[in-house]
Amino acid sequence: MSTYKLYYFNGRGRAEISRLIFAVAGQKYEDIRYEGEQWPEHKSEMPLGQMPVLEFDGTKLPQSVSIARFLAKQFQLAGKDNFEQAKVDAVVDTIGDLLTKFVAARWAPNESERDELIKKFVADEVAKHFKNLDILGKLYGNGGAFFVGNHLTWADLLFYDFGETLLGLDGDCLNNFPWLKQNRAEVAKQPKVAEHIKNRSETPF
Repeated sequence: MSTYKLYYFNGRGRAEISRLIFAVAGQKYEDIRYEGEQWPEHKSEMPLGQMPVLEFDGTKLPQSVSIARFLAKQFQLAGKDNFEQAKVDAVVDTIGDLLTKFVAARWAPNESERDELIKKFVADEVAKHFKNLDILGKLYGNGGAFFVGNHLTWADLLFYDFGETLLGLDGDCLNNFPWLKQNRAEVAKQPKVAEHIKNRSETPF
């Protein structure tokens, strides 16, 4: 039987998508979390000196998207055929475009400008990228509430997770996007997702 260990900090961050995939799959794994002060002593244990890292049957895999994509394929959450997988990846990459903009603002080196950059990000970027996601969901969702093929994939889980952060910045950001709002609602109704959210530790990110 395969074994899984997921290494990350004590927060949602870039590991939460993998935790959600594990939850939906009902797959047991070790959720290894380091506090900030513990990280320096473990950094050299990671292939690229960064986290998250997945250890699968004793081999460590870095890069959050690569980890999540592997797990999604393992547990049939990546799309039912090669073209569905490509559609899922297109949604994931579009979410990634928005995430890149967010990270640039959230972790800007100049702390005094950070709040202003976050405000600018919310005003200039969120609706633009939501429109792109709305287009893809309606194009690939076969008339349903999920992004691809009218069934749950890791693209839906990723949007649910990142959407939580975005709603924390602007609680009204989804108001003009009813399809995306419904997508998050459908994900939240999944019993294993709801159970995971209910039982997880509360962290700001």
